[in-house]
Amino acid sequence: MSGMNRPMMLLIGLDRYVLDACGRLGVDAVAVYGAGTRDNGLQEIPDHVRPVFCDDHRNPEAVLTALHRAGFAGRRFDAVQTTDEWALVATSVLGTALGCRTVDPGTAVLFRDKHLQKERVRAAGIPAARSAVLEDIHLVGEGARLPFAPAVVKPITGAGTSLTSVVNDATELRRLASVYRDQRTANRTFVAEEFMPGQEWTADGVVSHGEVIFYGLGEYASSCLSAIESGTPLRMRKFDPDAERWAYDLAGPVVHAALAALGATDGVFHMELFHDPDSGRVAFSECALRRGGALTHEEIHCKFNVDLGEAAVRCALGDRQVPDVKVRPGTVGSSYLPSRPGILLSCSSAERLRELPAVEFARIDLPPGTVLPSAFSGTSKRIGQVMFVTPSTEELDQRVEETRSWFLERLQVIPRDVVTRRLREWTRATAGAGYADILYVPDQA
Repeated sequence: MSGMNRPMMLLIGLDRYVLDACGRLGVDAVAVYGAGTRDNGLQEIPDHVRPVFCDDHRNPEAVLTALHRAGFAGRRFDAVQTTDEWALVATSVLGTALGCRTVDPGTAVLFRDKHLQKERVRAAGIPAARSAVLEDIHLVGEGARLPFAPAVVKPITGAGTSLTSVVNDATELRRLASVYRDQRTANRTFVAEEFMPGQEWTADGVVSHGEVIFYGLGEYASSCLSAIESGTPLRMRKFDPDAERWAYDLAGPVVHAALAALGATDGVFHMELFHDPDSGRVAFSECALRRGGALTHEEIHCKFNVDLGEAAVRCALGDRQVPDVKVRPGTVGSSYLPSRPGILLSCSSAERLRELPAVEFARIDLPPGTVLPSAFSGTSKRIGQVMFVTPSTEELDQRVEETRSWFLERLQVIPRDVVTRRLREWTRATAGAGYADILYVPDQA
């Protein structure tokens, strides 16, 4: 993509792998980001990208006014792209307004609204849960009824398993609504989905010009919801397309049919599925038109030699592509690192984690001073992550447990909500400082 006429892309939000790909592919990029990203301070913007700050990069008005202030009022962009789940519809609207390549707004809506998405997929004959809209969770009262039970209740345009619960009857639904009303949740419109039993699978891949040109299949060790409810660190692994071809044979028709039903033409996708081991049936759960979170990018690149950041840039520009898939032998998987409630004092570094057996990659996501909750509220929250490559699934299980234990032994967390005496005791045991009540004795010399 180098030469006299370098393409110009508008990026909404910051994705480290998309930013890197723009530099390697010779794409001029303007990246608009908001206050949350700036305050987080983790994402660095490379020199080859022009940054533009605004109050909220998920708000088209904030983005457009910021672009005008930065001197881009009359600049022609070839494409606009985002990896931010909550910015997908705004990005589509911006691209339409700017007259550049983008996701169609109607398609973007289908990839955000979980009820509309399932209705479209079910209408195409694809197995999926029934769903019902709860227009305002704050107003769910005594007359409320649950159309099916048990049901999974969650924000209709949410992500990361945030504010997601299983309710078994109308009484539990009303109780949950009361909690959200008291919390004054910003999310008001929810969806109740028929509970689907089975194993939770993932499909992460690339669709180009309406064709699925690659996807890698994976699984969660336990469902995202059960991991959040139990406080257990999330675990994932990728299926090998040769050794576990049976899984691809089962999931493939659902993946292709669902993307076609939702109108996906160009982009990176993250799909979740339910596999029933007894019947062998694979059902659709939900799909996002962006790469998956956690270490999805790293797992896919490691196992299949496919760079989802580069694929996202090429798809946004309409570049027809054929990924150079090279399947790495063995088992590739990852895990969130364990935590304890309190104030994070210190933990092992990513560099030290990478020295452990079978560890291919590691990240620490939270800095010292962060308040760690008793349980993280969604899958986008974690103290850190680690990726493994092992000869077998059994060894992956072993390495995950060993690494979690090793990390937890070295995790230093200051207790919260305890009396001062307990803090003094903890400090003596941990740091060797007693903070004793010292008396002043004048020097008699």
